[in-house]
Amino acid sequence: MAGLIGLAILFLILAFVAYVLGARGVAGMSMEIARWLVIIFIILAIVTFFL
Repeated sequence: MAGLIGLAILFLILAFVAYVLGARGVAGMSMEIARWLVIIFIILAIVTFFL
């Protein structure tokens, strides 16, 4: 699961850099990917906690 958080942070940094450089489409897409990775991480963490 640590890989998911690492990927989410990577996409978050990519989104920030793309936003600063003016590539708003890439920034939005990267933010969506980062958001879904964090959601998946949280769901897996909760499931693992209860098992």
